[in-house]
Amino acid sequence: MSTTETAIASAEAHSAHNYHPLPVVVASAEGAWMTDVEGRRYLDLLAGYSALNFGHGNRRLIDAARAQLDRVTLTSRAFYHDRFADFCTELAALCGMETVLPMNTGAEAVETAVKTARKWGYRVKGVPDGMAKIIVASDNFHGRTTTIVSFSTDPEARADFGPYTPGFEIVPYGDLTAMREAMTENTVAVLIEPIQGEAGVLVPPAGYLPGVRELTRERNVLFIADEIQSGLGRTGKTFALDHEGVVPDMYVLGKALGGGVVPVSAVVSSADVLGVFRPGEHGSTFGGNPLACAVALEVIAMLRTGEYQQRAAELGDHLHRELGLLTGGGAVEAVRGRGLWAGVDIAPALGTGREISEKLMEEGVLVKDTHGSTIRIAPPLVISKEDLDWGLDRLRAVLSAR
Repeated sequence: MSTTETAIASAEAHSAHNYHPLPVVVASAEGAWMTDVEGRRYLDLLAGYSALNFGHGNRRLIDAARAQLDRVTLTSRAFYHDRFADFCTELAALCGMETVLPMNTGAEAVETAVKTARKWGYRVKGVPDGMAKIIVASDNFHGRTTTIVSFSTDPEARADFGPYTPGFEIVPYGDLTAMREAMTENTVAVLIEPIQGEAGVLVPPAGYLPGVRELTRERNVLFIADEIQSGLGRTGKTFALDHEGVVPDMYVLGKALGGGVVPVSAVVSSADVLGVFRPGEHGSTFGGNPLACAVALEVIAMLRTGEYQQRAAELGDHLHRELGLLTGGGAVEAVRGRGLWAGVDIAPALGTGREISEKLMEEGVLVKDTHGSTIRIAPPLVISKEDLDWGLDRLRAVLSAR
């Protein structure tokens, strides 16, 4: 067997089969390129589901991590450390908020947002104990914990993991009327993705997000924006909500906040909302650790320049122009997205999303499928136009080889 085949066989023999990776074994990476154990290079058009917005091995982030590794990596929240205050201050300022509650993974941050909303509902809004409701959207993806899959509409994510956590109302994504009708006096929050990533990079109708903001204000309900995938430069703005001038009550952040170096997530909100917590009521041993804070501080500094957002906007316009030219020819049924983020619906006659992803891998381009016929394109924001065009050329070649 080849080195690749041996590595895959060993992984399949000794790991749970909760993923179905493409048959490539990455050994090193830099910028927008990855190299496998055989020495073959691949253009990364997935960027770790937006965790690698700043590319593989970004020098600023690696240097920040290395410098912190020589000082202190973990104190737990039993003590303060000298990077914590700066991290919370700078992230709050980036979000235009006041208070930060740091965690590690995106799912942990969503769980934190759910707990926050419920506690706020009982302590501030006056909802009767145990009666809090949170409205979510169909086809959502917020993580894979037992509570989060309780309000998933994806059978793969949800089946066989019950009994499920109550307290959630599911309405169609983009339907403001359905959301209004679902609201009651016991509704404490609306939790939505401004762009649904796992569902195929679905962008809601114009006016929907401002409508959600207006409705939640009217009904004294928290607007929680899950910007774990859509945030931090991906769409051409710092946050996807920025495109419609909307500011939520709470941001849920992750993925790119750790720069692809360490897992970092956070809930960011007002002091009134996050102030419902008292010591001992919620926490994480690794949440807000010194290494995570050091890397995230560098991410925040990079975002403050605006260059990554501008790059995503300009290259994103180019990406969507080129992808748009592929529709109407029978190979691509639809293209959606914003900035350097696109969902491409492949005509079923041409193959599944998985099959197209495998063919692209053979051409040296890495993407990932979702929901059967869709492939997602989300390159690192540092990708060059030349490399992006090279990848698009490979996509055209694969789609034309019928």
